[in-house]
Amino acid sequence: MNLAIDAASSVPPFEQIRVQIIEAVRAGTLVPGAKLPTVRGLADELGIAPNTVARSYRELERDEVIETRGRKGTFIAATGDATQRQAQAAATAFAQRIRELRVEPDAALELARAALRVER
Repeated sequence: MNLAIDAASSVPPFEQIRVQIIEAVRAGTLVPGAKLPTVRGLADELGIAPNTVARSYRELERDEVIETRGRKGTFIAATGDATQRQAQAAATAFAQRIRELRVEPDAALELARAALRVER
């Protein structure tokens, strides 16, 4: 993750961090489950106060962009409502298993479409 603080910018550093993380999530550079640096680690890397990074992380967590898992660290959160998060997790598991089985993506998508057409 390449974050940078523009000291000449009128945008406060905490906001620069927040925006850069959101943009990386939208661009797919940071994906759900990706681990973020610790507050202190990122502060040291950027040469800013830990409280600045902590504020960014608090606001990102409030907006459900990231989630803190206690001592395990801070991670990019799955997006959307609970149903969307569960569907996203299922899709990620499906994609991982398809890669393990070495099934071509087009064939995997057709299998998924067929499975969705099956009536209960």
